[in-house]
Amino acid sequence: MIYAQILAGGKGTRMGNVPMPKQFLSLADKPILIHTIEKFVLESRFTAILVACPQDWLSHTQDLIKKYITDDRVQVVIGGAERNETLMNGIAYIHEHYGEHDDDIIVTHDAVRPFVTGRIINDNIEAALKHAAVDTVVAAIDTIVQGTSEEIETIPLRSTMFQGQTPQSFNIKTLVSSYNSLSNQQRATLSDACKIVLLAGHTIKEVRGENFNFKITTPYDLRVANALVERRG
Repeated sequence: MIYAQILAGGKGTRMGNVPMPKQFLSLADKPILIHTIEKFVLESRFTAILVACPQDWLSHTQDLIKKYITDDRVQVVIGGAERNETLMNGIAYIHEHYGEHDDDIIVTHDAVRPFVTGRIINDNIEAALKHAAVDTVVAAIDTIVQGTSEEIETIPLRSTMFQGQTPQSFNIKTLVSSYNSLSNQQRATLSDACKIVLLAGHTIKEVRGENFNFKITTPYDLRVANALVERRG
């Protein structure tokens, strides 16, 4: 079976002094989260679309979905203390309600990337049906430098540099076994879900993203997103 999980568990501290987590802020005529969910309900192959939210915002999330979304595949689960715990909570929900199958895949996506396209979602599904893990990336435009806040240590070859986006998609069985194989020290280094399977020795298939599939993180990002919605409208 094919599942989606929209990760809406973040607090959005970089958005500044706002009254709620950034995924619930308004983008044009409705919350950012709803724009994102709407892209996923267009894909008929999903058995369930899980929305993982903070415990304190459970009722608010449920109310928003009831107001804007009529697809009963969309279900709300409680997120964890950090991103990968949230992901595992969603998988536990899948196992409890739908069982476990060797070929199950999950397409995970940031709630605050509302401009994901059907093409990107489709490419993730097709790649995840053949590969253990999939990451959506775009080629780096600027030269990437690595170092500390004071000194540059190395400048990698730009042609080999990519910026990671979401969706990130996985064979569920491989993802869970990879996560369980990691030490606590390795888990502490995790920056995203793809690193789980990378540390466990699996390869990751790349899927082409889009520059406009950006993450709304700061007030500037939200202004750009509103301008993009208005232009498309």
